[in-house]
Amino acid sequence: MSKARLMQGNEACAEGAIAAGVRFFAGYPITPSTEVAETMARLLPKVGGKFVQMEDEIASMGAILGASLAGAKSMDATSGPGFSLKQELIGYAALAEIPCVLVDVQRVGPSTGQPTAPSQGDVMQVRWGTHGDHPMIALSPWSVRETYDMTIEAVNLSERFRTPVILLMDEVVGHLRENVELPDPSEIEIYPRRQPKKTRAEGYEPFEPDEDLVPNVADFGKGYRIHVTGLVHDDTGFPVGSPKVTADSIRRLHEKIARAEDEIVKTESYFLDDADYAVVAFGGTARTAYEAVLEARKKGLKVGMLRLKTIWPFADKAVAALAKQVKGILVAELNYGQIVQEVTRAAAGACPVEFCGKYNMQAFEPDEIESQIAALCGEAVK
Repeated sequence: MSKARLMQGNEACAEGAIAAGVRFFAGYPITPSTEVAETMARLLPKVGGKFVQMEDEIASMGAILGASLAGAKSMDATSGPGFSLKQELIGYAALAEIPCVLVDVQRVGPSTGQPTAPSQGDVMQVRWGTHGDHPMIALSPWSVRETYDMTIEAVNLSERFRTPVILLMDEVVGHLRENVELPDPSEIEIYPRRQPKKTRAEGYEPFEPDEDLVPNVADFGKGYRIHVTGLVHDDTGFPVGSPKVTADSIRRLHEKIARAEDEIVKTESYFLDDADYAVVAFGGTARTAYEAVLEARKKGLKVGMLRLKTIWPFADKAVAALAKQVKGILVAELNYGQIVQEVTRAAAGACPVEFCGKYNMQAFEPDEIESQIAALCGEAVK
């Protein structure tokens, strides 16, 4: 381990990306994610990478897709309005199976909203912002060190499944500063770029799926003739106007993620062994919720917490099991009510689900969540 460093969440994101092998960053400055770009601009040239400030968010997304197709692990960082602009190309990356990482440091919206204020209002945009059907992977850290680790994980997942992966941060974590000890580079597991297993003479087709349903698409410039398109295509990469090919293509995009959900989806549990009630939270809000749970337990309330580390795919199994264990669930999030809908769906009526939301430019105070924990417990007792 290296010596402790005082580091901001956004800086840890950039450091993690470098450690994971990211060598290309294209972006456009937008609060509260700007420090990610600033740090990448400083660090990438030192490791032989490239940093480009593009003219806008759409161009930034296009640039990282092009760089990824040419073999460079690529990343972009933005916030809500910029993330909205990228949606069409996120869908392109999903269908064309182009690995890349997008960092979304959320702020209060809609529109320009409150640029420097904390929020968790992009949860549903991450999952459903593009058109058509395809899955998404999104991770949400709650500390500076976890931001570093999750950035590495995001890069690895994008390479393994050849898909865009979202690091869904919030301003709380992005601008948080903590003492962090980063791991030695030798301790970091890095997933390599997939390589073709056949030559053209042996019948290589760029989008022919492997046993895990993920293709081994050759990088541009490696001697393979590759056709990449946003149209539905067959294994050759060329468009095919076939109902069967279309259905098979969309089904495979979903199945390659669904098969690995047990590995991708991660949660952490706190004080749930004896809990009668539970709080579900993620990102920066989970830090406050954890403190609220501690205070509630000091007052005799049997309450625990489930922290969502993976936002998408949603932790259906963990939430369903929790709902069968406790008498009530409180969902705390910095928005008007988004993850609470998924928790309610996954709970499937096994217990009541209540919402604790905030969207006024301010992060939660522990007593705000604690008071709603007490109310949930009181209502359940009655």
